[in-house]
Amino acid sequence: MSTTNTALRALIAAPHPDVAPLPPATRPAPELRLLRGVPYGEVDGGRPLELDLWLPAAGDGPAPLVLFVHGGAWRRGRRDDMGLRTRHWAPGPLERIAAAGFAVACADYRLSGEALFPAPLDDLRAALRWIGLRAAELGVDTERTVVWGESAGGHLASLLALDPTVTATGAVIWYAPSDLTVPRGPFDPHSATTPEALLLGAAPAAVPERAREASPVARVHGAAPPFLLVHGEQDTMVPGSHSEELAARLRDAGVPVKLRTVPGADHGWYGAPDDAVKDVFARSLRFAQGCVA
Repeated sequence: MSTTNTALRALIAAPHPDVAPLPPATRPAPELRLLRGVPYGEVDGGRPLELDLWLPAAGDGPAPLVLFVHGGAWRRGRRDDMGLRTRHWAPGPLERIAAAGFAVACADYRLSGEALFPAPLDDLRAALRWIGLRAAELGVDTERTVVWGESAGGHLASLLALDPTVTATGAVIWYAPSDLTVPRGPFDPHSATTPEALLLGAAPAAVPERAREASPVARVHGAAPPFLLVHGEQDTMVPGSHSEELAARLRDAGVPVKLRTVPGADHGWYGAPDDAVKDVFARSLRFAQGCVA
C-alpha cells in the first residue's frame, strides 16, 4: 500500500481516542451504565488499547474512580477478570464496585509477548490520562482514584500508585509480586524463562537496573497513597513475603498500609472458603471507599 498520500490516510483513519465518540452504553442494572471496548490509546504498529467503563448513575457529583488491573503473569489475561474465585459471581465484582458508587475502569495493557516493561505501565498511565481528559463527559473525579490489581496486575497497580506523576489516593493489591531482583519461592532471577524475565526481556539478574525499576519495593516513597495488601498464606506462586516486605518498606517510609493474610489460600484465593473470599472483597471495597471519602 502506498504511503505517499498522508492527507488521505489521516482523513480515513478512525478518530483518535482523545476525541472519538463514546460507544453506546448498556444498562446491566438500572443505576449503572456500561461502556465496553472504549479505545483509550494508539500504539504505532500495535492493536488499539481499550478499556471497559462501569459508570454509576449521576449522584451528588463526579464519581470516584477505581482502575482495575488484571493479572495473568504479564503474559495473558482479560481486562474484566478479577480472578478465579470471582468469575461465577452474579453480579460480578466490577459491577459490585460500581454499585457502591465508583466509576470502574478495567484497561487493556500490552502483554509481554507484545512489548517489554515499562510498556504495560505506560499503557496504564495512558488510560488514566484519557479518563482525566474525558472526565467531565464521563462524570468521573480522577482526583479520587484507587488502583486495584491482582497478581501481575497488582504488581503494575503498585508501581502505578508509587509513581509520583500519577494521582492515586489508594491502592488495593492482591497477592502481587513486589521484588523482581531476589529469589523467592519458585522464582529464580537468573532464569531467562520466567514470567518476570519475559516481562523484562532478559533474566532479571542480567538486567539488574531494569529489574529494580520494575520492583515496587524499590520505588517506595513517603508521599505514596495508603495501601491495602492482601495475600494467601499458602501462596505457592507468589510467596507472601512479597507483600510482607512491601508493607515493611511502606511503613518505614511513613505510608499508611494494612497487610492482611488469608489462611488456607493459595494464589488467586485457591483453597480459601467462599466466605473468606467474599470477606476479602468486602474489606477491599471498604478500604477503597475510605480512600476517597
